[in-house]
Amino acid sequence: MDMTNTDYGKYVNAKSQPSPSGKNCLWAFCVGGLICTLGQVLLNFYQSSCGLEKDDAAAAVSISLILLSAVLTGLGIFDKIAKHAGAGTLVPITGFANAVVSPALEFKSEGLVTGVAAKMFVIAGPVLVFGISASVVYGLILLLLGLA
Repeated sequence: MDMTNTDYGKYVNAKSQPSPSGKNCLWAFCVGGLICTLGQVLLNFYQSSCGLEKDDAAAAVSISLILLSAVLTGLGIFDKIAKHAGAGTLVPITGFANAVVSPALEFKSEGLVTGVAAKMFVIAGPVLVFGISASVVYGLILLLLGLA
């Protein structure tokens, strides 16, 4: 069967279902909002019930959200939520925790060092490398311009 790229494109468009973009955006917004609301509830709880100062309470919220998303990833629940919520689960701290835990779980059969430790940052590693590199370059530019 000989097809040109144009013919193939038309064939694919005819067979593929339209993406429910509006619904996906709404779900992402709602789930992301729920995660942020949970963070605010935890912040209020740590400040009022535990008597922590705002900075300490914020650190406790970060730790709690990381722990919760790591546990949910380990139990396979985070992926089910992400399947329906899409980008809503990528609220930075929960998405990053999932990106670290998922490869570690996937490669645990290869051993603690060569599996879990070596593969833990397969997805998150490039984000760290480029984020840190960009911050160093930005800092050097500010230093050279005398703004730092």
